[in-house]
Amino acid sequence: MIILVMGVSGSGKTSVGQTLAARLQCPFTDADSFHSEANRAKMAAGIPLTDADRLPWLRAIGDAIRNVSIRGTSHVFACSALKADYRRILDPRGECKLVYLRGTPELLAERLAGRQGHFFNPALLQSQLDTLEEPQDAAIVDIALPLQSIVDSLMASLGG
Repeated sequence: MIILVMGVSGSGKTSVGQTLAARLQCPFTDADSFHSEANRAKMAAGIPLTDADRLPWLRAIGDAIRNVSIRGTSHVFACSALKADYRRILDPRGECKLVYLRGTPELLAERLAGRQGHFFNPALLQSQLDTLEEPQDAAIVDIALPLQSIVDSLMASLGG
């Protein structure tokens, strides 16, 4: 089983993904680790990424997802995956179980304001919300719930 945890910055992708992977006893990969230094610098400066900026990043994550699929192992990935086109690059055969972490702009902004040591500039939140195309084929989770409640709910829906 391959799970793709998606949502805008501050939605809790890493926390949910890591906790879910631990519960499933499988590896976790955060898409942030695939960003180029140029992309990180742009985001840190408050400059939104373009589709051209994102394409090599999305392809690299998609390759990692396909490699896991070929091995037939379970894995949890976390990636913003904001647009339907991005999700098709990441998972063209529809093999991933998609989890969408949804939150209010106010809660997302509050979380970003309290985050330390991350390259994402909180001023970019609105651009991500403007870019976001909410998926129709995902398990949708309210990020206002406690982390353990979110993961318990996901485990139940995944049959774990």
